[in-house]
Amino acid sequence: MGNAATSPPPFTVLGPARQLVPVVFASPHSGQYYPADLMAATTLPELLLRRTADNFVDQLFAAAPEHGAPLLKAAYARAYLDLNREPWELDPQMFDENLPSHINATSLRVAGGLGTIPRLAADGRDIYRQKLDFTEVRQRLNRVYFPYHHSLARMIEDTQLAFGHCLLIDCHSMPSTSGLGPAPRGGDQRADIVLGDRFGATCAPELTDCVHRTLSGLGFRVQRNNPYAGGFTTYHYGRPGAGVHVLQIEINRRLYMDEIEVIPLPGMERIREAMTAVIAAVCGLPAANFETLDAAAE
Repeated sequence: MGNAATSPPPFTVLGPARQLVPVVFASPHSGQYYPADLMAATTLPELLLRRTADNFVDQLFAAAPEHGAPLLKAAYARAYLDLNREPWELDPQMFDENLPSHINATSLRVAGGLGTIPRLAADGRDIYRQKLDFTEVRQRLNRVYFPYHHSLARMIEDTQLAFGHCLLIDCHSMPSTSGLGPAPRGGDQRADIVLGDRFGATCAPELTDCVHRTLSGLGFRVQRNNPYAGGFTTYHYGRPGAGVHVLQIEINRRLYMDEIEVIPLPGMERIREAMTAVIAAVCGLPAANFETLDAAAE
């Protein structure tokens, strides 16, 4: 991971002095730290690796603390470690050695080159020039992945203890088309926003409806669960029957950034204002709404 003394902490939590609402925001793919060991192990330029990230998404949701909710921001690049995967979702072909039996090597994400340690960049090229050492990968997880998820789990637990329930919004962006790569190169044009709640399994429909109404009212084309129904964070933490609701938000990158150069466009301010409206809407829900939803889910 390079020099541990100069490496950033694995995440940052931005929050109010005191949490005022039962809502938590998380941005697992917006990290911008590309460690020296990653750049030494790849022939690809950093710009290409950045195209796999949810660039600027943490900025789009930056108003969360102003509305009484914390925002958990990853520091490390998604190309280095994907925090929205199972911890041991690894591709055996990336290693010379045999992997332990607890490795999940058969998921669709691994097959697509996008496991916990991604194999492929946005354009389909291999990230690494040679095989990885499993000991090094284990160290990455211990120093970055597990601290992030321990913090997220604690934030959810603390929110439940304080309010009796929790809504986690997992914040993401998506390529503008279904074709390979970050830019329009074939494939279907996607909606402006995709809301993922695992088809109602991880979040009460009323909460998803609230976000859907807010964004539709602002003129955005919103879809649910297609093509993204929610990743590891969504299905791992979402337990509506236990008072934990998780909703994934995917924002179409063409709305606010140049997908090739990875720079903001003038539309970024409109999207930031739209996400601030979403923050205000969910943070403004009366406590009685959550209590009714929790009771209905039991």
